[in-house]
Amino acid sequence: MATVAIYSLKGGVGKTTLAVNLAWCSAMLSARRTLIWDLDPQAAATFLLDGGKAKAQAQSVFTKDVEPARLVQSTDFDRLDLIGADTSLRNLDLIFHELDKKKRLAKLLGQLDKAYDRMLLDCPPGLTQTSEQVMRAADLIVVPVIPSPLSERALAAVETHLGGKGKVPLMPVHSMVDRRRKLHQDALARHPDWPVIPAVSVVEAMGTHRAPLGAFSGRSAGGRAFAELWRAIERRLTAPKKKS
Repeated sequence: MATVAIYSLKGGVGKTTLAVNLAWCSAMLSARRTLIWDLDPQAAATFLLDGGKAKAQAQSVFTKDVEPARLVQSTDFDRLDLIGADTSLRNLDLIFHELDKKKRLAKLLGQLDKAYDRMLLDCPPGLTQTSEQVMRAADLIVVPVIPSPLSERALAAVETHLGGKGKVPLMPVHSMVDRRRKLHQDALARHPDWPVIPAVSVVEAMGTHRAPLGAFSGRSAGGRAFAELWRAIERRLTAPKKKS
């Protein structure tokens, strides 16, 4: 199993949209047994995949030795399962701090590695105890970056934070791109090798459909962009590792 975290220091940059659509691409386009784990107490990914019908218990897997498999919910899509979030995760940083187990999340993921090929983590923003757990557990961290100085500054902060650790690669992705805006044009010119997800209105319809974009508008510009990004991620995950 390979674990891909969708993470950013900033909120409002499209993390959940990326996580849900990439999970769908993994399951439906690559035929991977896929689990998306919503770690954000806002539970937006859970909502979009029509989850969260069970009693609030998302934190129990961290505090009560509940096996993560017990929290797995099926979705409407073949090969795509969900561990949903709820408001019980609002104190997750404190829980990790009190547990003082730096690889608690990695250990829980390890309990699922025979059941799934790909795990996607929808992470809350910020440099927190939760993000530290994610950085120890992930094989790849996808970082959505809106083409703006503040968003690029947030990416630089994450790169600096990981600089001394050198364990997990980052994959920046330009998110919510409007090519008509000069600010966005300039940002794309600075990083022409970064994948691009356009700002398209059809993405907003995910909330109405409660489904990933590929399920109802896969041929749209947004649907094609998510599929192309997933193919790039698959290439990263399956490439032979370089010898150190």
